[in-house]
Amino acid sequence: MNRLILTLLLAASARAAAPASVDWVEWSGSLLTRAKREDRFILLDLEAVWCHWCHVMDATTYQDPDAVALLRSKFITVKVDQDARPDLSTRYEDYGWPATIVFDPAGHEIVKRQGYIAPREMVSMLRAIIVDPTPGPSVTPDRPIEYATSPHLSADLRAQLQANYRLRYDSKNGSWGFNQKFLDWDAVEYAMLLARQGDAEAEKMATQTLTAQLNLLDPAWGGVYQYSTDGDWNHPHFEKIMQFQAENLRIYALAYRQFHKPEYLLAAQAIRRYLKDFLTSPEGAFYTSQNADLIDGKHSAAYFKLDDTARRRQGIPRIDKHTYARENGWAITALAVLYQVTGDEACLNDALRAARWIVDHRALEGGGFAHGEHDPAGPYLGDTLAMTRAFLSLYAATKDQSWRDRANQALKFIEANLRNPAGAGYLAARGEQPERDDNAALARAATAAQQPAIAEQAMRYVVTPQVAREHTAAPALLADSEMP
Repeated sequence: MNRLILTLLLAASARAAAPASVDWVEWSGSLLTRAKREDRFILLDLEAVWCHWCHVMDATTYQDPDAVALLRSKFITVKVDQDARPDLSTRYEDYGWPATIVFDPAGHEIVKRQGYIAPREMVSMLRAIIVDPTPGPSVTPDRPIEYATSPHLSADLRAQLQANYRLRYDSKNGSWGFNQKFLDWDAVEYAMLLARQGDAEAEKMATQTLTAQLNLLDPAWGGVYQYSTDGDWNHPHFEKIMQFQAENLRIYALAYRQFHKPEYLLAAQAIRRYLKDFLTSPEGAFYTSQNADLIDGKHSAAYFKLDDTARRRQGIPRIDKHTYARENGWAITALAVLYQVTGDEACLNDALRAARWIVDHRALEGGGFAHGEHDPAGPYLGDTLAMTRAFLSLYAATKDQSWRDRANQALKFIEANLRNPAGAGYLAARGEQPERDDNAALARAATAAQQPAIAEQAMRYVVTPQVAREHTAAPALLADSEMP
């Protein structure tokens, strides 16, 4: 009995000594009011629910006693799933995931950090902010933009972008960029366009990248891992995100039609099988992603080396079962393209079933689409844009005029609700700035739908020099190549 009492006392003592956890709250319009009233900083942890290093940071940094004490004393801590908030995701996509953004009590950004922050580093950063809350070097003022007056790339800018496009290509390992390896779908699609025009070097770039990317196919379940690190294709991050599934599927289908390589068709079919088996809801809509980890924060390389049976004995990494219009639009477009290439009626039926579910459950008055069931900052450009592309793909596959009509209604919604009042382009969401790649995709969709005014408004943002030069040049080059 004495031993039992002693054991219980020791356990109670250990619990009492354990650090309090971080008190996470939701991102909301009342945060600034509370921050000013309590004279607290705001720390935003913008995470992805599929992200390995996000899980590691939760298990280490946000469990560290010193970090927890500082956060609870001087900060309001906010955790947001970036897939659920496209406005914040677009605003901070260069800093994640996880992205850590700290605001002063007035709502001004102080620090923006990319990726995992170790406990000691976090403690040091928090103490420095408390002592000196002025913005650090990661926070730079927005540069004024003088928007282009023409919807076309100038000859000089086009030449610069084309040169940069080739300069960024890794001729040894394939793909554009030399650290992370993944299928940059716009870059590959542009190379395929050049190849059709007789550019042998571009054809080699496309096929080298497509063949190398096959290393990121999951051999057991199909689907593609997001990317590989270390400058090669042998160090994958195992999360499976809908945009990567859909765009890989679409590009491999198009590549099979163009290059007639059977391995490209097999890749598209393997991704389609993964979508069917893991990311399709009972109603036919598509889920969002699958976690990188079987156990949050524990690297799963050994798990993903197993076959299907051995994996299932241990369990299946968590599926994010949110059904967003944007992710469904990506999947619908890809399946419609695969149907056009193969004639597989099952692909078209799956695309139609998902499209009808989204129309029934995510449609907004006026032709637009909500992101999810609850949209605190919507509507977002990405959802209505993705569904516009989906409708155009369904029209191309079926010749059913109703899908083309829906595409035009969606474009009109974008024009009415998200046109940039400050100049060119369309906003990522109300109150947000335009985003280049979405505006390039919008220009392509509007051109396909014979809506030239919308295409030109989007393109004047895309071809603005300081915008066009961001990251890879392919989105601007692709969209420009299709402008009449």
